[in-house]
Amino acid sequence: MEKKENGPSEKASNGGIDGPTNPMVTPLLNDLYQFTMAYAYWKAGKQQERAVFDLYFRKNPFGGEYTVFAGLEECIRFIANFKLTEEEIDFVRQCLSSSCEDGFLDYLRGLDCSDVEVYAIPEGTVVFPKVPLMRVEGPVAVVQLLETPFVNLINYASLVSTNAARHRNVAGKSKTLLEFGLRRAQGPDGGVGASKYCYIGGFDATSNVAAGKLFGIPLRGTHSHAFVSSYMSLDEITDRSLNRKDGSSTCDDFVSLVQTWLNKIQLSNGVFGETNQSELAAFTSYALAFPDGFLALVDTYDVMRSGIPNFCAVALALSDLGYKAVGIRLDSGDLAYLSCEVRKFFYSIENEFGVPGFGKLQITASNDLNEETLDALNKQGHEVDAFGIGTYLVTCYAQAALGVVFKLVEINNQPRIKLSEDVSKVSIPCKKCCYRLYGKEGYPLVDIMTGENEPSPKVGERILCRHPFQESKRAYVVPQRVEELLRCYWSGSTDIKKDTLPALRDIRERCINQLEQMRPDHMRRLNPTPYKVSVSAKLYDFIHFLWLNEAPVGELQ
Repeated sequence: MEKKENGPSEKASNGGIDGPTNPMVTPLLNDLYQFTMAYAYWKAGKQQERAVFDLYFRKNPFGGEYTVFAGLEECIRFIANFKLTEEEIDFVRQCLSSSCEDGFLDYLRGLDCSDVEVYAIPEGTVVFPKVPLMRVEGPVAVVQLLETPFVNLINYASLVSTNAARHRNVAGKSKTLLEFGLRRAQGPDGGVGASKYCYIGGFDATSNVAAGKLFGIPLRGTHSHAFVSSYMSLDEITDRSLNRKDGSSTCDDFVSLVQTWLNKIQLSNGVFGETNQSELAAFTSYALAFPDGFLALVDTYDVMRSGIPNFCAVALALSDLGYKAVGIRLDSGDLAYLSCEVRKFFYSIENEFGVPGFGKLQITASNDLNEETLDALNKQGHEVDAFGIGTYLVTCYAQAALGVVFKLVEINNQPRIKLSEDVSKVSIPCKKCCYRLYGKEGYPLVDIMTGENEPSPKVGERILCRHPFQESKRAYVVPQRVEELLRCYWSGSTDIKKDTLPALRDIRERCINQLEQMRPDHMRRLNPTPYKVSVSAKLYDFIHFLWLNEAPVGELQ
């Protein structure tokens, strides 16, 4: 299967960047008020005023204290190909007031993102509330039309990447994680997006064939209960021959070889009586189709009384011909108990019949798994090697949305602030630089925002880090390493050098490395320590000056 990597395509006509993965991502994937504001800006002659917007979120999801940033590439693909068609312009005209002037339609015809600049934190980075994930600069009417698509493209991508990272954190590094969520995802785009962003978040493979083709994500899958129950008996298997793996000879009756091994298993272990023969037929048929990839779903009838002995009989028959079975999948029952029993039985087969490695055959578990069940399995003790996770993962069942916002922070070089009685909703004004400061042990200590014209923090130099809104929360930090977070990914008509879009595997690797860099207490499931996000002393003073200047003064009578 030919895979399509993320990142720029040499075949693309616009700066080497293809359009969005989903063809529904067009300028019309927008809220109506973006177009009404664009018209009002145009009508007032303000459409070309230079604006700066920050895209960020206010609270980490899932009760945790970290988030994984994802969705950036799709945003860059969108603006690189931003252009309204005549059909789209005609529809916008119909949606607006009848007083809409034709001159505005001409304005829309000439609209693109050639005068827009996008600065962003690299995709796959661990990020925190209030810190701009993206800073978008450009003509106010154009940038306003980017707000809803950008928020849409970042919100779910970051949420599901974070959800995947949390599942990986609970499962541990050694376990294989498989995304099985397509059938339960919110529509086709939810399914394809989930596969991509779960891979970024640390999953190893997906069952989603479309995502495998689009993004080059490894594919995994076996068979369902329907395949097992579709067989009635071994007589349905007509072609019973199977070549040895090395091609040296052919077994003319693989079915008889399987039955011979089942008899040996039953004789050596008196626990087993007659197994389900239709299940045995299904397993045998599947092994004939995939002798190098035999992984069987063993809980259609009874795991230990039928599924496991039937699987072992087929696996041992394959072993006689030089093949090695992959393992089994459990989709119901007490997964901790069953996995331990299965593992013991596999080792008993290895010892009884002298088949090296049989005891270590892979045990995969599925069945509505989530963070809590993974945590419970760890505490109970289990022998599962791989987890197939679907519904709770791709639907982000524990939290519906991340809550990304897009706020104006500067227009015509004048800082702007959005106030609220809820302090968490107060925006941080002006164009900012963002840095991550690292301590002696190599862990990030704090993210700090500074005004654009302030000097950057220096290694070994003490800097005062202040909470944006709480006066008493402050600390001096002497960084051992300073990382500038925002990089240019779309330079518009400027000569600013822009970063290239990395391949998906590189984004995934960055995410894994980032998660490993974080202090463990920030990452734990229960009562994690909040990561510190701060502003410089100068920016703190300016925020509160602007706040007092913009807030109306009440009068008591």
